[in-house]
Amino acid sequence: MRRGPPTREESEAIAIQAIGYIAGDDDRLGRFLALTGLDPDGLRAAAREPGFLASVLDHLAGYEPDLVAFATDAGIAPEKVAAARLVLSGPDRWND
Repeated sequence: MRRGPPTREESEAIAIQAIGYIAGDDDRLGRFLALTGLDPDGLRAAAREPGFLASVLDHLAGYEPDLVAFATDAGIAPEKVAAARLVLSGPDRWND
């Protein structure tokens, strides 16, 4: 098993899982859409934008109960979600 921060690909996979987690519950999805100002069609379009995956993890990081619940559901440590957020948020400083 690889240790250290997740790769960009692993980080993207975590963020995609997070989208599924958010979309899997009407209340979570409604909150996400309300906070982002997106509608379902806008969500699909935004998912193709480079910074969107980082913003999904930002959203989860902003509400600890959802962050912990997502991490538990995905079988990963919340710290790994936070690390994935850092990888997706900026330059590829982890994987030079």
